[in-house]
Parts: sequence; structure tokens; C-alpha cells
Amino acid sequence: MDALAEAVLAGASRDELLSKEVPAEYLATYLHEDDVQMFGGTADKDVRRSLRVGRVPMPELAPDEALVAVMASSINYNTVWSAMFEPLPTFGFLHRFGRQGGFAARHDRPHHVVGSDGAGVIVRVGSGVRHWKVGDHVVISPAYVDDQEAATHADGMLGAEQRAWGFETNFGGLAHYTVVRVSQLVAKPTHLSWEEAASVTLCGGTAYRMLVGDHGARIKQGDIVLIWGATGGLGAYAVQLVKAGGGIPIGVVSSAEKERVLRRLGCDVVINRDELGLGNGTESPDEMIDAGRRLGRRIRAEVGEDPHVVFDYVGSATFGISVFVVRKGGVVVTCGSSTGFQHQYDNRYLWMNLKRIIGSHVANLQEQVECNRLVQLGRLAPALSTVYPLDEVGEATRLVQTNRHIGKVGVLCLAPRTGLGVTDPALRAQIGEERLTPLLEPSVPRQSPRPTPIAV
Repeated sequence: MDALAEAVLAGASRDELLSKEVPAEYLATYLHEDDVQMFGGTADKDVRRSLRVGRVPMPELAPDEALVAVMASSINYNTVWSAMFEPLPTFGFLHRFGRQGGFAARHDRPHHVVGSDGAGVIVRVGSGVRHWKVGDHVVISPAYVDDQEAATHADGMLGAEQRAWGFETNFGGLAHYTVVRVSQLVAKPTHLSWEEAASVTLCGGTAYRMLVGDHGARIKQGDIVLIWGATGGLGAYAVQLVKAGGGIPIGVVSSAEKERVLRRLGCDVVINRDELGLGNGTESPDEMIDAGRRLGRRIRAEVGEDPHVVFDYVGSATFGISVFVVRKGGVVVTCGSSTGFQHQYDNRYLWMNLKRIIGSHVANLQEQVECNRLVQLGRLAPALSTVYPLDEVGEATRLVQTNRHIGKVGVLCLAPRTGLGVTDPALRAQIGEERLTPLLEPSVPRQSPRPTPIAV
């Protein structure tokens, strides 16, 4: 480990961190352009084959950027896409970005450091940075925006140059260091460990924009919200946000184990989709309507009404059901398509019933700050269930690829073990350990003494 990383781990002061030299190379999870065709003709595109962990060159810092020593990160589905080279190899994103020249050219490399979540310590800032300093503890938003675009000032997600950090840019978070624009930085919640904090920003912020923010469904007290994949990273935050806002979450899951976990999370109504034959991705349009009728009957039996909002990131396997089942005048809000991007639905049920579909993508900085405030207040808990060390990042990503995970899968980067990084233990005690780890089984130790997988 380099001297700067050692200083970070020792809790060094700002002056001490500045006195240490930035290393020329660092350890990172990356893909290599030479491997883009490796899965040709392969049915199982096992991401453990494409993800590499090794040393990569340290990039130069731009004036509006910060170098962050990453203590922990987490796995998101975009890393699965990257590692499968689907739907397109991400090197195409890097090539196009690099053609802009200037500091953008750094991103066009034959290796792509991936990862769109991170929590850590700022160790350098660019010459144009005003509001952050070396030594600050931060979490990182994946929204990489250009503040010189006019649209960005209306909503950071509307700019033509908005990108997903660690997916459409290089130097992502599954590494010992990352380079980010300071417009991505949010103060780390003081009562959370590094791995807990690193599990919130992408999924928590995305769910906040979809449900609470001005650009999403804008749920209110009493709203019934149907949440597909309710024990996934996005779904677990959606359940909490609906509960915190006085709504009624209805969670859909795929197993008895996930039913049990979701009830522990406090979801009002839990539906096992396999019991109703829902969302298998093989339904014809008519079969999808029949599935919607079965689901609608079940929801009305439980709460007496159709849902006001459907939270859908599953995609082709569920979207037609979502459009059918949401009430007249209701909203389907979508941010992704893990089962496929081509959606089919019967438009009669949309237009004749005045329903709406809202597309949503990540969250702007203000939405991230508002979501982070809920975390700091103890109103929103990390969805972390499992933690892996960086050298087992392939296994961690495979868990998400095969949908065998619950909540968020964390990855320790520079942090040598779980449970580190808490700077307000009194607040942590006040909120309560069980409240902060709702997706861990009660029998599992709340703080593992070593960086190995924690079973759910």
C-alpha cells in the first residue's frame, strides 16, 4: 500500500495528507478493451472472467475535480452490463468522450475502471475547487454533469453531457482511488461505516428522484405504491421512502426468503410474484393483461384500492403489467430495464385511463443532498446485506448478475475491515444498530471483524 493510502487509514490530518505523494499507479477493478469479444457465442457471460483487479495509471486532476481515496464501494447493475459488454461495450462511451479533447481525453484508455458508488476521503482537490478540502469524508453521486451547459442549471440530469460516472466515464469507484467532479460530492453521513455509506448514493438517490423529487411521482401521504424487486438495491430504498412519506408500499419479490426480508424491512404488503405467475418475461400481450388482473385482485384484496404509483426498474418482464395495474390517473415511474429494454404494453389502458409514464435517471445534486439528509436523520437506512473485499469483486458482481443478492452488495476498497468510518457513534447508538442494518439477518454479526462475505 502506498504512503498516501496508509496516511488515510491512520486518520492523518489535512497537512499530513498533503505532505504525502500521490502514487503513480493504484489498484482498481477494470475491464480491458482486448476482452470485448470474449463472450462471443457464450450463453453465460460470466462477469468473473472479464473483471480484472490490478494496477492502473493515476490520471491527472482537472481544476474542478477531486481525488478521493475510496474506502468502500458497492455493486450496481451497470457494472454487470459493463462486464458483459452489453448492450454495448462501454469503451465506445470512453472513445466518444475522449474525442472532446482536453481533460476528457484522459478517459479514452484501453482499460476502463468501473464502479458507480463510493465513500472515502478527499486527498487532493483541483485549483478551481471552493467548497471541499483535503480530509473531508464524502460519498459520491454517480451523476457526472457539465456545469457549463445551460440545461444543467435547470436540472443536472438534463444536460447533453450528463454521464454515469464509472460506466460512461473512466476512473470509477471500485478502486483504491477515484477521480470525480466536485459536483458529485456529498458529505458522508457521520453515523455510517464506510461500506454502509457507499451502498446508498446511486440506488437511494435514484429512488428518491423517482418517488419524492419534483421530477418523479411526487408521492404523498396515503399513496399506494407497487414496488417491483422490492428487496433489490433500488427496491429496498423505495420501500423505506414510501414508508417515511406516509405511503403504503406493496413489495413484489421472487422467493419466500425475500418475503421474510421484506417484512423485516417494514413493507406493508408483500407479494411473491411466483405464486401469481407474474413477470416471467415470457408472457404474450394477452397473458400480461391476465397477469395484471391477477395482481390487481390481490392488491385490492390487501388494501382495497389500485396503486397510485408503480415503481418499475425490472423492464420488459413487468412493464406491461405495471401500465395495466396502476389506477386511473396513476403513474408508472421507470429508471431501468434489467430484464430487457424493449417494453410492450397495451396503450388503450394508458391513454383511456389518463395514466402517465415518467422516465427517471439517477438524481441531480440537490436530490442527492436531500436524500442524504434523510440518511443523516436516521429516516433512511442503508440497504447493505453483504460485503466483499476488492480482490473478490468478480464474485460480488456475479452475485448481482445472477440475482442471488438482496439489497446492496458492498465492496471494501482501502478499508481493511467492516465497521470503520463512524465519526458520530452517539448518533449511531441513538438510531440503533438494527435500524441501520435492516437487511441483515438478526443472527448475523452486525460488524464483521474481517473483510469477507457476510451471508444474508
